[in-house]
Amino acid sequence: MTRLILLLLAAGILGGCVANPPKQYEPPSRIVTHVEGFMDIPPPSGGKLVAAVYGFQDKTGQRKPSDKLANISYAVTQGAEVWVIKALKEVGGGEWFRVVERVGLDNLTKERQIIRQARQQVNDETPLKPMLFAGVLVEGAITGYDSNTLTGGAGARYLGIGPSTEYRQDVVTVSMRLISVQSGEVLLNTSVTKTIVSFGDHVSLFRFIDMGTKALELESGTTENEPVNYAVRVAIEQCVVELVKDGERIGIWSYKTHEEGANDTKEEVKTDENSVRGEK
Repeated sequence: MTRLILLLLAAGILGGCVANPPKQYEPPSRIVTHVEGFMDIPPPSGGKLVAAVYGFQDKTGQRKPSDKLANISYAVTQGAEVWVIKALKEVGGGEWFRVVERVGLDNLTKERQIIRQARQQVNDETPLKPMLFAGVLVEGAITGYDSNTLTGGAGARYLGIGPSTEYRQDVVTVSMRLISVQSGEVLLNTSVTKTIVSFGDHVSLFRFIDMGTKALELESGTTENEPVNYAVRVAIEQCVVELVKDGERIGIWSYKTHEEGANDTKEEVKTDENSVRGEK
């Protein structure tokens, strides 16, 4: 009777597993990183915008993941403003933004003061050109870093010989906004999520030799990790692309047409000066 009950319970468990199989997750694709439309955006019709970047902080507070010890290094870069400035300077072939220095503003101010003092000593009354002021501020931060959002692997052995594959997926999130200097209004706001994929491929051999008194074990493998800093850079570049596209979509600016592109250089210089003053 006891054996019959056990058989019925086993059959019920197996039947439940067949009726409700565990959810299967597809492994992430291999590392393919690109930014859509970063260099292909048409130039603006009103000239370049003068933008200022004061900083781009890490708001995650995450440390580098480690399974063995507490890591004091941060998971993401602490100098992301470098990538923001680079993305603003290069988006659309460099036709969209003029970036003014604000990260090292103290150093720039001191250097200009040195120039003034040096000219006074030699009685040089040549005025120092005024610094450009920005029409828009680019603010934002790295707002999220989630590690091990997807892990898994597969392997097989036959007679102690076989390969195995392991993978892990992390996610980094970057948020960015564009602010009008004259009004303080947040004109645009966007957020981009980028996955970071790591793969490990291994081959192992485990055999007993010499009548089972000795064991032979061999292992070989490689690991492919997508750099976190490169993923942050790609997410920032995609944020800049989305800001430009959203601004054109809601009418803050417009793309230059072929007729406008045929205008002379004087008109382009005039619109560029207006953008320096923060005017449309």
